[in-house]
Amino acid sequence: MLRLKKNAKGFTLIEMLIVIMLFAIFMITFVEAYNKSIFSFFSLQQSSVNFSQLDGSIQKLADVIRGATDFVSIGSNDMSLYAYFSPDDQYVSLVHYYLNAQQNELLADVTPMTGNPPGGTPITANMKTYTIISNYKFSSSFNLFTYLDAYGNTLTMPISDEHIIKGVTITLEVPQNNPGTSGGQTMVLTVSLRNRKTNL
Repeated sequence: MLRLKKNAKGFTLIEMLIVIMLFAIFMITFVEAYNKSIFSFFSLQQSSVNFSQLDGSIQKLADVIRGATDFVSIGSNDMSLYAYFSPDDQYVSLVHYYLNAQQNELLADVTPMTGNPPGGTPITANMKTYTIISNYKFSSSFNLFTYLDAYGNTLTMPISDEHIIKGVTITLEVPQNNPGTSGGQTMVLTVSLRNRKTNL
C-alpha cells in the first residue's frame, strides 16, 4: 500500500496561478507577434499587386498617348485625343481620359470612328467606358497629365496651341495598403508622341 510522506509537497494554488498567468502572457505575446507578421505579409503582398496593376495601367496609358494623332481637349486631370486604343483597331478612336466625380477612379470613354480624322466621325452609340484605375488617389500636389514641348520643357496651362505638345508626363498614384499611412504608391512616366515628332 502506497503511503504519502507527511513532508511531501505539491503545487500551491498561488504557484499554479502564477504559472497560468505566465503561460497566458506568453501566448498573448506569441499570438500578437504572429498576427503582426501575417498582417505585414499580406500587406506587402497587396502592395506588390497594387504596384503591378499601377505599372500595367501606366504602360497602357503610355501606349495609347504615344500613338496619339491629335488632341481634342487637354487638361491637368483629363484629356481627349484621337489614338488607337487597341492594337487591332482599323481606325483611331476618340479617347477621353478623366477622373470620376469622387476623384477616386481613372476612367476612359472610348468612341470608335468611321474613319481617321478629318474624314471620320465618332460612332457615339458604340462608346464604351473603361476603368483604368479603380483606386486612384487624387493629390493636389501633382497633375495626372503634364504637357511638354519639343525640348522637354513643361508647358504652362492653359495651352493655346495644342500642336506644340510633343510629350506628356503621366503621374499615377494609388493609396497605401496600411490604414495608418497617408502616402501612396506613385509612378511617373514621360511619353514622347511619336506621331508629333519635330526635326530639330
